[in-house]
This record gives sequence, structure tokens and C-alpha cells, in this order.
Amino acid sequence: QVQLVESGGGLVQAGGSLRLSCAASGHTSSSYVMGWFRQAPGKKREFVAVISWSGGSTYYADSAKGRFTISRDNAKNTVYLQMNSLKAEDTAVYYCAAAAAGLLPYGAGEYDYWGQGTQVTVSS
Repeated sequence: QVQLVESGGGLVQAGGSLRLSCAASGHTSSSYVMGWFRQAPGKKREFVAVISWSGGSTYYADSAKGRFTISRDNAKNTVYLQMNSLKAEDTAVYYCAAAAAGLLPYGAGEYDYWGQGTQVTVSS
């Protein structure tokens, strides 16, 4: 079992930045692929970014490219999502997730463990 706890969400003005963190505990292993997803009210959960177990490969949703950066520190069992140039449409609950298999999965069903989410609100 892996437990994931997100932090770093909050209220920010459009154009601002936030850095989300996801701390893993339990049966942690640097071999997990880690992803970020988000879900806005009334919408389906959508993929944001994913990072390989080594941190050497990443993949982003089109909405995140050029603005968001995913990274990880395996020594701290923590994954980060740096979000810059935030827009009102980025408002959502952000979830981190861990996948035991796969290259750079972007489907929610491919992930084995999920955090409880952290709210990000961008005011316009």
C-alpha cells in the first residue's frame, strides 16, 4: 500500500504561480510512475502531467505544456507540480497518483493509488 498526501493548493490570482507537493509513504518505491490529475466541478477527472520513476521522462497535457513542470525527489518520496501563468480555467481539485506499471500512463484507470486532492482556485 502507498499513501499519497497532496499539499500546496490555495487561492491565487490569474498569472500567478503555485507549487503542489505530493508526499508518498507506506510501501514507497522510486519505481512508481507518478502523475497529476485535476477535476473541476461538473467535469471529469483529467490528466495533467506524468513523470517516470527516474524523473528522466515527462509528459504533459496540452493545457499544461509550457506552464506546468512536474518533478520528483525520490530521496524524499515527493513529487512536485510547479504551476506558472495560472488561468481561471486551471481551477480544480488536483490529485497525485502512483502507477506501479506502464511507461508514462495518462489514463486515470492505469493508476493504482490516489491522494485525497488539494484545491487550487485561480481568480480572474
